[in-house]
Amino acid sequence: MRKSNWTPSIVPNGGDQTVYLVADDFGKNGSAWHETDCETADLETVIQDLLSGQYANPIRVVAFNTAEHWSEDVSVDVAHELRRRCDLQMRDIPVPLQDFTDRYEGRYRDVQLPLPMRMV
Repeated sequence: MRKSNWTPSIVPNGGDQTVYLVADDFGKNGSAWHETDCETADLETVIQDLLSGQYANPIRVVAFNTAEHWSEDVSVDVAHELRRRCDLQMRDIPVPLQDFTDRYEGRYRDVQLPLPMRMV
């Protein structure tokens, strides 16, 4: 019999699996972690879902593994992988992912503008 304070686990069956969750910005409605099936919360599925437009405005990707007792913001790694895959396919980053990849790849940050060349 379950205790009255029992809540369902978000940990997948099998226990030792790394789970990836995406936070999405819904504008005036705020931001939230997307609901996802435990069996499809792996990195490859998240990347495919991002590339196929499943997220309107992703703001963060977090990975966690309860069996190993860790969690980590993996947004930088995911942004680099999204860029790599789009480059390999010779296509642009999808519009909904542009802010995400620019933010985590550091684009437009610490950019040194070229100095004008002066002929002597």
